[in-house]
Formats: sequence, C-alpha cells, structure tokens
Amino acid sequence: MDASCLFKTLLATNWALFLWDQYITYRQYKVHRDAEKRPEEVKELINEEDYKKARDYKIDNHQFGFLQSWFNQLLLTAQLVGGYYPFLWYATEKYPFHVAVFLSINSIIETIIDLPWDLYHTFIIEEAHGFNKQTVPFYFLDKLKKMLVGFALTMPIVYGIEWIVVNGGPYFFVYIWVFISVIVLLLMTIYPTFIAPLFDRYFPLPDGDLKSKIEQLAASLNYPLTKLYVVNGSKRSAHSNAYMYGFWKNKRIVLYDTLLSGAEKEKVHKLYIEAGEKIEETENDKKRGMSNDEVVAVLGHELGHWALWHTLINLVITEVNLFLCFSVFAYFYKWDALYQAFGYRDTPPIIGMMLVFQFVLALYNQFAHMGQVIHSRSAEFGADEFAAKLGHGDNLIGALTKLGVDNLSMPINDSLYSWCVHTHPPVVERVAAVRAFQAKKQ
Repeated sequence: MDASCLFKTLLATNWALFLWDQYITYRQYKVHRDAEKRPEEVKELINEEDYKKARDYKIDNHQFGFLQSWFNQLLLTAQLVGGYYPFLWYATEKYPFHVAVFLSINSIIETIIDLPWDLYHTFIIEEAHGFNKQTVPFYFLDKLKKMLVGFALTMPIVYGIEWIVVNGGPYFFVYIWVFISVIVLLLMTIYPTFIAPLFDRYFPLPDGDLKSKIEQLAASLNYPLTKLYVVNGSKRSAHSNAYMYGFWKNKRIVLYDTLLSGAEKEKVHKLYIEAGEKIEETENDKKRGMSNDEVVAVLGHELGHWALWHTLINLVITEVNLFLCFSVFAYFYKWDALYQAFGYRDTPPIIGMMLVFQFVLALYNQFAHMGQVIHSRSAEFGADEFAAKLGHGDNLIGALTKLGVDNLSMPINDSLYSWCVHTHPPVVERVAAVRAFQAKKQ
C-alpha cells in the first residue's frame, strides 16, 4: 500500500469510528430529549423535580458535547491534511531536547485551543447546575500545576521509551513493556501519597460513628486498612466520590466530603476551616450526601472489588493489552510508508508510537474498550452482590439512588449506548439486581 492510499485508509477509519461514536451518543441524546415526563419505572428512584434537573443537565451536556466533538474532529482532520504535526516536528528539531520541545509546544497549543471549551463547560454548564465550586484564579492555577506536573512525569518516560527503542535490539518492545509496567506500578504507589497532595489536602477522617463502622467493615474482611482520609472535593465540584489505593499491607481509603452529610460533614468542614480552607455551601449542597450506613455500603461495594480480585484482574488485562500494543508498534514502527503518509521525512520513534497507537490501533482500541466495558459492568454487579451479602443491600440501594440524584444522573438510557460506554451499569439495573439477589436469598 502506498503512502497516499494508507493515509486515506487510516483517516477514513478515524472518521468511521468518530461517526459511530456520534451515532450512539445521538441515540442517548434522543432518549433524554424525548423523555420529558418521568417514566413510571424510575418513580421510586427520583422525584419529579430532580428528574427535571437531571434531564436539563444532560441535555446541556449533550448539546455542548456534540459541538466540541465535531470541532475537535474537524480540527484534527485539518491538522492531518495540512501537515501541522510534521511542520511542528521539523520546526523544533534544531532545539536541544527536541522531543520535549515538540511535545511541550504541542501541549500548550492544544491547551489554548481547548481552553474556551473547558471554561464554558466549567463556568457556564457546571455553574448553572450547581456543581462548579472553582474561582477563575483557582481554575488557572490548578490547570498550570497539572501541566507542570504532567510535563515532569511524562518527559522522563518519553525519553526512556526512545532510548529503549534505539538501543533495545529486536526485542525492544518487551523491554518497553517492562519499563512501562514498572512505571505504572510506581505511579500507583507514589501518586496518592506525593502527587495528589499537590492539588488537594488530605485529612484523617475524624473519630466518630462513621470511622468506627468503616474500620469494623475493613477488619471483618481482613482488609489491611492503615489510613482513612477525607479530601476537600467541594472546592472544585459538588460531584461526589470515594476510592481506595495501596499495595500489600498498606491500604488506604479516601472519601470526598461531598459524599458525607449531617454531623459527619460538619466535623470534616470544621477541620477544613481550622486548616485555613474556605467552605461555601449552598442550600442544594446541604441536601446532598449520604447517611453513615450508606457510605459504609458504598465502601462494602469497593471492598468487594478487592475481595473478588477485580483490581488484580484489571491490572493483568491492562498488562496484556500493553504488551499487544507494543508488539504491534514493534512491527510497524520502521514502516516508511506510515511516516510518509502523514508527511514525515524520516522515522522518529516517538512519532511512530503516536501514529501506531492513535491510528493503526484505532479499530482494535474500539473493540478493546467495548470488551473492557462488558467486563467492568460484570465486576460492578459482582461488587454490588458482595455488599448485599454483607447485609448492606438496602443501604446500597439508598446510596446508589442518592448518588444518581446528587450527580444529576439520568435514570434512563439508550441500551446500545449503555453497553458501549457505561463501565458502571445504570442505577436502575443495579438496584434491580440487588433486589433480585435479596429476593433469592429470602
């Protein structure tokens, strides 16, 4: 295949995948647009007022998403056809640390182009629906910090990969795989402890009923919990979250303050104020959050992922996928026609990796993602059942319902979109599955 034909084929594949994504997204939009009245099957899960708020939020995000997606796709096509990337690559080759200069300038340009979209989404859409908590100065400082930290983390990895490609011999892709695997494990270890605190302050969860219940739950499952933190998520957004991290006998749990309610939230906010952090809550913010038993049920679900080995299984899947991708890169990275197709005069390894991962593997990535979604959905149902087996079924249903309402999630979805995109099954399906398990158990 000559370079011209190859370029047209890869660009056509890119467009086909984009149009597929737009098709399933339009199906989801159509379901939300046409469901003006709250369906009968979700009346238990959401009241009329919250349903209207969730629908308005989704419609705004859909319309914004369509515009941004088409802009980005047309821009990418213009850049590829017009030779933007090879122009920037050769324009920066005279500078020391050529790869770093190229990637940095490209990253800055991409950030500037994306900035109006991100500002609109944050300060117009998220603000209008009661989620945004950032000020403009905080937003820009946060974005600058993320860029600098991202640059500091990325550049050594990029140069490490380039060195291995040049010096690794015929099996260099194996060495890259090992190198990246070590980096992933290292980042999983150091990111929460050393990098995440650059952006947020982590506080020990205050003593009380919630802390005692979480520690009892962890002890009952022999989960080696060493630290229990709460983070001020409300300084950015009213969306709620919780996560676990750590290896071996050093496990930690982090709760966002937006997940809490009542006395527990008040105690946490008192900690923030004493530490000099600003807390501003609207009346809507005060209504959000869960009871202590519901928070414990959510953590019962998360501990289910640990007990059922989902985290390790996901890591193995990631490693196998990385090995396959690097193997494909090793096969194609010296293919002159690939570089010529996109306007390059030689075969720089980093450019080759970008072309292979973004374009050659595009179709594979789509199918791999869909497989990951199916696996993830199965794992979520499994973790829900695990929490229900521990006796937290009713509280988990309450927690899932509140999470949906607090985050303005629409309780109805297009089935094809959901199967292709939702790594977490819709709340309606999860609640039904928990109830079915409880009925079977009785």
